[in-house]
Amino acid sequence: MSQENYKEDSARWLRQAKADINAARGSLKNRNYEWACFQSQQAAEKALKALWYYYSFDPWGHSVLKLILDFPKNDIGELLKPLINKAKELDKLYIPTRYPNGLPDLTPSEVFTNEEATKAIESSESIIKKIEFIIKHN
Repeated sequence: MSQENYKEDSARWLRQAKADINAARGSLKNRNYEWACFQSQQAAEKALKALWYYYSFDPWGHSVLKLILDFPKNDIGELLKPLINKAKELDKLYIPTRYPNGLPDLTPSEVFTNEEATKAIESSESIIKKIEFIIKHN
């Protein structure tokens, strides 16, 4: 893939990350807290994949934390390090927000809260903003 194609892919992934975080805000408003949490995780994952594509790397996997820790450029990786705890929080939301067998005897819609969804959105927004900053300034 040419560098120009990587930049185009990067822009597409970042646009989708922003659409996902917007969907998360809508889910929060509609009290679909489990979906707000999952959409937040997805937004952060897609934003990080946008960063990988921006630098002409091929991202793999769904872990927000791994996408930070495995980033191939050390100088950019250093800029991402302050986001590690937010990444860990979001990774915990990948499975149990969607599947009833991810929780004992309850469904995701019964256990996720407004506070958890709000925190997930805030964490994801922090990651998206950092990635936008990196792309704009590097």
